[in-house]
Amino acid sequence: MAPTDETAQTQPPSTPPVPPAAPPAASAGIGSVRMPAWLPRAMVLALALYACFRLGSWAFDQLIGLLINVLIAFFLALAIEPAVSRMAARGMRRGLATFLVFLAVLIAAVGFVVLLGSMLAGQIVDMVEEFPKYLDSVINWVNQTFRTDLSRVEVQDSLLHSDWLQKYVQNSATGVLDISTTVLGGLFRLLTISLFSFYFAADGPRLRRALCSVLPPARQAEVLRAWEIAVDKTGGYLYSRGLMALISGIAHYILLVILGVPYAPALAVWVGLVSQFIPTIGTYLAGALPMLIAFTVDPWYAVWVLGFVVVYQQFENYALQPKLTSRTVDIHPAVAFGSVIAGTALMGAVGALIAIPAVATLQAFLGAYVKRYDVTDDPRMHGRSARRGESVLTRLRRSWRAPGSAEGEA
Repeated sequence: MAPTDETAQTQPPSTPPVPPAAPPAASAGIGSVRMPAWLPRAMVLALALYACFRLGSWAFDQLIGLLINVLIAFFLALAIEPAVSRMAARGMRRGLATFLVFLAVLIAAVGFVVLLGSMLAGQIVDMVEEFPKYLDSVINWVNQTFRTDLSRVEVQDSLLHSDWLQKYVQNSATGVLDISTTVLGGLFRLLTISLFSFYFAADGPRLRRALCSVLPPARQAEVLRAWEIAVDKTGGYLYSRGLMALISGIAHYILLVILGVPYAPALAVWVGLVSQFIPTIGTYLAGALPMLIAFTVDPWYAVWVLGFVVVYQQFENYALQPKLTSRTVDIHPAVAFGSVIAGTALMGAVGALIAIPAVATLQAFLGAYVKRYDVTDDPRMHGRSARRGESVLTRLRRSWRAPGSAEGEA
């Protein structure tokens, strides 16, 4: 029996079949993002740069001592280059001229050390022989002042059997190897500096030609000008140091002669050279030897020498050194003082020694590239008021009266 129209209308329409769900693996692959092609190369490049930075830092830490020695040798070569160039201009070979200059400096240094060594050895022997007398005088003064009953034998026994003396002897015995290593290291460093400075001075023209050969002509002129400025400023710095050494030696010689201290000329030369050419600790090393020799004459003389060294050092730091350095090296005293502090902070004693000629060279070289203008003729440039004959109080009164007068007129 065929269905009627009513039954056909009441039946719901057929729905299309639902497709089966995709598997989990296929659905996860839809949202995945591929790695950019440049990312692996960037990571490898970053790791390579980091490795190069670490390798450069390690190499710089290992070679910092050699670089400092080369820097010292360069400034020593600049200091002796005028003498070498003058001898070479008269027909002498540059290598022979450099050797003669080094030989003269070596003879002067060895003679000075031998003279002071013999003098110091004799004074130490005299002090050892006179030590019982000094000890007796000190013990007598203590007994009279504090009403004690000490004797030299008891004091000597207590000193010889004291724990701190035994520990000091043991530490000194164990430190002999360290002292020997330090001395050998210092000799090797001195030899390295001497060889580099000899090369820089003897082959100075060849070194300049090799450096200028990789630069255009305009840059070559700048390099040669900078080299000439460095030679002039380094020579001026050594001249100022030598002048201060002369003044210091004369001042200390007068004091030692007045006190009657023996070997006054040698001690004056020692104080002048050591205090000026050994920065930071040179003053203390220079003053220790005159104090030791003065103590053999009279213990109070050592106190007088100490006081004079301290007072003269302050006078030199704040009055003499800034004036002489600013005139010979042509830099401001404040800049000279600041450069020494900065050099000491960066490189220690070596930085303090070469800071002033380095800053003077840099200042003179950069001065050629700084554009300067004519200064206006203004009284304020000379520290005077713009209105002559009128004080600051008068201008203040005028500024206060101006509003009141305007109100009165209104």
